[in-house]
Amino acid sequence: MLEKLQALEERFLEIEKSISDPELVTKDQKKWKELTKEHSDLQGTIEKYKEYKKVCQSYEEAQEIISSQTDDDLVELAKEEINELENDKLKLEEELKVLLLPKDPNDSKNVIVEIRGSAGGDEAALFANDIFKMYCRYAESKGWKTEVLNSHYNDIGGIKEITFVIEGEGAYSRLKYESGVHRVQRIPSTESGGRIHTSTITVAVLPEVEDVDVEINANDLRVDRFCSSGPGGQSVNTTQSAVRITHLPTGITVSCQDEKSQHKNKDKAMRVLRARLVEKYEEEQASELADERKSQVGTGDRSERIRTYNFPQSRVTDHRIGLTLHKLDGILAGELDQIVEELITADQLEKMKKVE
Repeated sequence: MLEKLQALEERFLEIEKSISDPELVTKDQKKWKELTKEHSDLQGTIEKYKEYKKVCQSYEEAQEIISSQTDDDLVELAKEEINELENDKLKLEEELKVLLLPKDPNDSKNVIVEIRGSAGGDEAALFANDIFKMYCRYAESKGWKTEVLNSHYNDIGGIKEITFVIEGEGAYSRLKYESGVHRVQRIPSTESGGRIHTSTITVAVLPEVEDVDVEINANDLRVDRFCSSGPGGQSVNTTQSAVRITHLPTGITVSCQDEKSQHKNKDKAMRVLRARLVEKYEEEQASELADERKSQVGTGDRSERIRTYNFPQSRVTDHRIGLTLHKLDGILAGELDQIVEELITADQLEKMKKVE
């Protein structure tokens, strides 16, 4: 671990020297931006390493006092300091192990989120709307921007399906764990007998990719144009502004109708298509990842779930980590940090086991 940290510190200092060179800024902006980002990514680890080295130095000094001093009071103080420093040293070593774990290259990217009502009809669609609002409120609390790319609502304000992008530094790193089946248990407003119903929705979270991340041949695309529709399928636009793009080699189809402009709808559809294609290619390259993805998203059946939202008990349970919180209203209001932090910790512990 110390060898890795030493190498990273040397790399950090090397980058620091490069990005402070005004000639690089002038001649190669792209390279300068890449180095600046790498410098920023390393900064937290290097600062923690410096803190660790400082503790190690203090520890050695305290040991020197114990072995060389004859003053009992000084020796006693040094022993007390050593106990504290040992605890600090162990804590910092654990933190550094986490910081040295392989980074997900997508963590700093924006996310494209797709929510679909699944088992439960209208009640599932209403719950899909609740979860969409939950993510919007969470994004707002982080200072991130949300933009709807495509949506289909039913007659009572429920969401059949919605695709939206959340733009903000680290959005993917915190929302990637939301992929899967979300289950709701509550009494529907239409239920006269007061019985609790169970419904499900599926959530997929994809990192948004740049044009350079995937090459799309225009000849591989079929673009269909049609009139956009509102709740219940009624036409809300007499012009053919809605766009459906089919990627012929893979059969992936993406639609967008939320904008009045055909051009804007096509741009939005291409953003989603790029993300889905990258995901598909990555899954093909790593079958293990593909199996994990399938087990996360599943089919939307009531028996499959990553999280349950129980309204009568004001309870939210994340089944992957066995976490139960009795603050449903707060979570639906966007207070997701506690769940997200627990999921990140569990993921890091799992990765540390594999490294060890």
